Amino acid sequence: MSVLLRVHDLAVAYGHIEAVKGINFHLNEGEITALVGANGAGKSTSLLALSGLLKPARGKIEFAGEDITRLAPNKIVQRGVVQVAEGRAILTTLTVAENLILGAYTRSDKAGIAESLDEVYQLFPRLKERADQFAGNLSGGEQQMLAIGRALMAKPRLLLLDEPSMGLAPIVVQEIFRILVEINRRGLTILLVEQNVRQALKIAAHGYVIETGKIVLADSGANLLANPKVEEAYLGG
Repeated sequence: MSVLLRVHDLAVAYGHIEAVKGINFHLNEGEITALVGANGAGKSTSLLALSGLLKPARGKIEFAGEDITRLAPNKIVQRGVVQVAEGRAILTTLTVAENLILGAYTRSDKAGIAESLDEVYQLFPRLKERADQFAGNLSGGEQQMLAIGRALMAKPRLLLLDEPSMGLAPIVVQEIFRILVEINRRGLTILLVEQNVRQALKIAAHGYVIETGKIVLADSGANLLANPKVEEAYLGG
């Protein structure tokens, strides 16, 4: 199993406050990896550093063997690392189809973009039904599907997902996670940041537990689910 992303001694600070305190982890190509922990543990901050939206205080981020630590966010997207932001960040005054096409802004292959659009509509039939509707009129679950679909339009090698279950009804969460498993089955590597620890670890090959900016546990998803410490802290055990 080849390593697609390697993070070494990553520290991220807001002013004098270190939110991420020298973490190390790696992602295997073709796997779902979960980064889980309580609110404020440093999960989203870590993702923003991987995306280039926050500059690390120290440490190194390697993607496909290249040091991307200091690259600009648009260059990181061009390398194939695409993030679905917490809160979805869709453009509500554009249609569903316009939002999706915007996701392909780094690409110029018209036939390939059309093919990707078809694939997104296959994964998310509801988006196809609502292609001409304004994105602001979608339900929360549909907006999350649109945010994921838009990210897929960039043809990423690595998809970073920040709290995709946030604010969604349990039945919608199940559907979103089912689709993530399907996307992964098609070969896409996923890093999933989630407060919904049980759901995340159920679908993850590997998981890391982060507390107050430090990784405190690392294991397979199944082993972490069965770990008494994880159960007590996050699963109501």
